[in-house]
Amino acid sequence: MADAYVMGVDVGTQSAKVVIFDLEGNIVCEACRPLRKIAIPAPLLAEHPDDDIWDALTVALQAAMDRFKNEAGKHPADIRAMGLCVIRCCLALMKESGELAHPVISWMDKRMNTPYVYDEAFGDVRYLSAASGYITHRLTGEFKDTCANYIGNWPMDNDTWDWSNDPEMFRRFNLTRDMVLDVVRPGDILGYINAAAAVRTGLPKGLPVVATAHDKAVEALGAGSLSRGTALVSLGTYIGAMVHGRENLREARNFWPFQASVPGRYLYECMGVRRGMWTVSWFCDQFGPGIRKEAEKKGLSVEEMFNGEAEHVPAGCEGLVTIHDWAPPAEAVFRKGVMFGFDGRHTRAHMFRSILEGIAFTMKNHMDKMARELETPFERLVISGGGSNSDVFMQIFSDVFGIPAFRNQIKSSASVGCAINAGMAAGLFDSYDAAAAKMIRTGDTFFPNTAHHRFYSRLNETVYKDAHDHFDPLLERLARLVD
Repeated sequence: MADAYVMGVDVGTQSAKVVIFDLEGNIVCEACRPLRKIAIPAPLLAEHPDDDIWDALTVALQAAMDRFKNEAGKHPADIRAMGLCVIRCCLALMKESGELAHPVISWMDKRMNTPYVYDEAFGDVRYLSAASGYITHRLTGEFKDTCANYIGNWPMDNDTWDWSNDPEMFRRFNLTRDMVLDVVRPGDILGYINAAAAVRTGLPKGLPVVATAHDKAVEALGAGSLSRGTALVSLGTYIGAMVHGRENLREARNFWPFQASVPGRYLYECMGVRRGMWTVSWFCDQFGPGIRKEAEKKGLSVEEMFNGEAEHVPAGCEGLVTIHDWAPPAEAVFRKGVMFGFDGRHTRAHMFRSILEGIAFTMKNHMDKMARELETPFERLVISGGGSNSDVFMQIFSDVFGIPAFRNQIKSSASVGCAINAGMAAGLFDSYDAAAAKMIRTGDTFFPNTAHHRFYSRLNETVYKDAHDHFDPLLERLARLVD
């Protein structure tokens, strides 16, 4: 099927990405549009300003379609389906018309930690949905969404993959059935591009828009983490770790069982790092201006420059340790980020590497608990997201965990997962396994340095694991003074 293509749409916290693939997993063209910075109208509140998610997506779609037609010389009718993935744990408040009644509330907002409570500032709210439901409506006119993007404070039944039929469940979340959208499973068609969206985006009218799951589940599908003993570490604004499973393990203590992007399968995800790669971006923004000219002369980004410097810093950063609580968890809102162990040896390169090591330590400690509960030790890691471009970060993960870590040739795993769901809906693949074999290509593998692994293990066991116990009392007192 030489003239068949699938589109993956991945809207995250920081950007909207559109990738068009052929059926062998080759990228035909792609486009990306940064989102505006999250608005913080008050402490612990976070919103996407105005209609920014939709606005950014339309620009990215226009650019991708222009490249598809004019640079690649392809015909829009040959795109058979679009897989749609939009950042999870956000809340879209919609009017009767389907327009936004209020800016989309981000997953970083404290209001997402509790059931819905109406506020007069929200205006005329008729429907509540995940951000994916709102974008689906803008593209198709349908009031539908994927069932697999409703995690947290929603009356979703993870056994039936549909809304609960228990009215008490809706009351618990301050909702009624007519306030939420109809849902379909991943790989099902949500609707078709309508005339207004076709004009706005350049997409062909009638193109099927296909349901996926929440962003981490789609990324897990697109990264190829389907085999037993393989775990995905997703390096995004929120850094998560997950494995695929076949049961809804309701009594799990150290992970959450979510609906996967493969219908009928589950995704087990442990606690992660809030504002994980955001912390890396923050460091580059704060300390990068001084090396920007040098980076430009070398044809590198500021982050690439810092990665190069970090390669020359010893494992363990000569005692500099970073605790990642730039965005505290709901159960300990007083926590803040901490760097400790400074002395005269330390440079900006030590600080940068310490941020990377802190992410790896945090993920290992969460993932070890999940592995023990599942009685399935991890044998290898697949690392996805932009951070996987960093050789030093990949090596740190392998050294901290003591197992091989690999990255795929295409770093945007969520886009690949979207394309797989789209291809399944369009009948272009025989199975999810066959689609994954076609679309996913393994890239570089990093193997652990034995001496580094031994040192990291001692550092983790004797220092890192105890850090919260020691800092929490101080940070709680500090929060009372400054928050």
